[in-house]
Amino acid sequence: MVYFVGAGSGAADLITVRGMRLLEKADIIIYAGSLVNPQLLNYAAKTAEIYDSSSMTLDEVIAVMKAGDTKTIVRLHTGDPCIYGAIREQMDRLIDLGIPYEICPGVSSLCGAAASLKAEYTLPDVSQTVIITRMEGRTPVPAKEDISLLAAHNATMVIFLSTGMLERLSEKLINGGYSAETPAAIVYKATWEDEKICRCTVGTLNETARKNRITKTALITVGDFLGNDYSLSKLYDKSFTTGFRKGVTE
Repeated sequence: MVYFVGAGSGAADLITVRGMRLLEKADIIIYAGSLVNPQLLNYAAKTAEIYDSSSMTLDEVIAVMKAGDTKTIVRLHTGDPCIYGAIREQMDRLIDLGIPYEICPGVSSLCGAAASLKAEYTLPDVSQTVIITRMEGRTPVPAKEDISLLAAHNATMVIFLSTGMLERLSEKLINGGYSAETPAAIVYKATWEDEKICRCTVGTLNETARKNRITKTALITVGDFLGNDYSLSKLYDKSFTTGFRKGVTE
């Protein structure tokens, strides 16, 4: 059995209990060494075979899985593997080989970043939508998902894999509809011990990253959820009736 396990947002104790237990019983662990906190390997048995996939190709990863098809294998991905995890191509190969697999979700870095910012992405009368996206790099982005088009919504935006393109990112965000003064934040290595949070604006993203020498491994968050104006939730409004409480009006 192959288990695709989300390593969590960074801190070793933010892996799920299920993920930790899978690491403890794994015979083979293939982990994304360039992104996953190596402290997570402390959960592994001393007898486990450990492979760092940062220097491996897809064929090489699958070869390890195929060779260990009678063993318990953990494929340890950063954050939650469903977001930019490149797991679909691995799962399809396993299906072709007749090797069973399961997915164990993890805490995404987008959640870790919000926790570090002490922020709520979905504030009433501010934004009820979170757009998760990235700039086009070596991996293309469909034309209809260009950031300048997504920016027209002025919703909360969490941008992955784009720290090295912040000047162009700012241009696209502003051209699309955010003002240059819209609050933004760069969260470097969210929840890691060396985490760094840089609050800025859409117009100063590139300058802020340069000043703080951040070139990779960071999330960009954009939107008025980082501001101070919002409405209170109806859920806890005393006049709001729910299935558990009758609203009271004075």
